[in-house]
Amino acid sequence: MAKDYYSILGVEKTATSDQIKAAYRQLAKKYHPDLYTTKSDEEKKAAEEKFKEINHAYEVLSDDQKRAAYDQYGDENGPQMGSGFGGYSGDASGFGFNMDDIFSSIFSGFTGGGFGSATSSASRANAPQRGRDILVGLTITFEEAVFGTQKMVSVKRAEECPSCHGTGAKDGKSFSTCPQCGGRGQVTTVQRTPFGQISATNVCPKCKGKGKIVTEQCSACSGQGRVVKNREIKVNIPAGIDNGQRITYHGEGHGGANGGESGALVVEITVKPHKLFVRKGFDLFVDYPVTFYEATVGATVGIPTPYGEKELKIPECTQSGTQLKLKGCGVKKLRSESKGDMYVNVVVEVPKSLSKEQKENLQKFAKSLEQKQRPLKKAFDEKK
Repeated sequence: MAKDYYSILGVEKTATSDQIKAAYRQLAKKYHPDLYTTKSDEEKKAAEEKFKEINHAYEVLSDDQKRAAYDQYGDENGPQMGSGFGGYSGDASGFGFNMDDIFSSIFSGFTGGGFGSATSSASRANAPQRGRDILVGLTITFEEAVFGTQKMVSVKRAEECPSCHGTGAKDGKSFSTCPQCGGRGQVTTVQRTPFGQISATNVCPKCKGKGKIVTEQCSACSGQGRVVKNREIKVNIPAGIDNGQRITYHGEGHGGANGGESGALVVEITVKPHKLFVRKGFDLFVDYPVTFYEATVGATVGIPTPYGEKELKIPECTQSGTQLKLKGCGVKKLRSESKGDMYVNVVVEVPKSLSKEQKENLQKFAKSLEQKQRPLKKAFDEKK
């Protein structure tokens, strides 16, 4: 029975693509193998299996065609052929062979009075394998996000052993031909089944498909062909980057196998909040307090911006909550020379305490106001 990919990602079957993506990103962060480097071997293995399971579930559910097939047939590959052969299951373990080998043989043609050889798994053994990506978090200040900066990040990554050039053998030369496969890296077995004689070619279990075995291990890497190194990598943070965005540096992740390319270093940015400014996209917002007098008669005030203080004119009779704009005083847009804007929210500040004389003066002022000078009060009274 196929796994429940929806349960694996923790979403409903009616989940949208965005909900599936959000669930995947959250789980991928939680179970990424790089977070388990200091854990026990058992925990590492469990996290790696879970990470693979999450990735496969997302691969299916993020593809409209695969998802439709999975929803209809319970398998992303559509209706399975196993039920068409007298009810045999997919692995046909009772006959000592695997149905995947049968299908591979069928599509590769008929040879020798039986089915053809299944060589796909054997050929993959020595195929170049890309190294895993490394995800690191980097916290920067608000100013560094606005203007850009350079930072050094520390990573621990697996690299090809320089002593044995990734072979695992001493000096890269201590090999002998595998006696089980004769250097081919593959072994062929022939079995009789209800469908006829099947010839299956698989990876040699002794040499793991390499065709040769190590006679003396490399002491530098204990025969693993890879060593773990601590590296300091310089990353360029572009001006305008925002909280949660990622920067990818290809080739700076874990080294590949069998000549495969290295993975990527993925840097996820966290931006510390600013004491005054609130960022939304590339625009900045700030509350600026003015006195009752300034709001009433107007004033020119100095507004702090990332680029220094800028003058802003407060028009007379400005109401509290009025939003004024300083064009081009926001954050630089990525891959552009233009900037967002700064929006100043005017807050009319009411004094906390008044002297007797101030109260008397304000009372005289209030009595001098005409109804037309108070349009909000007038509108309120008309609605009563």
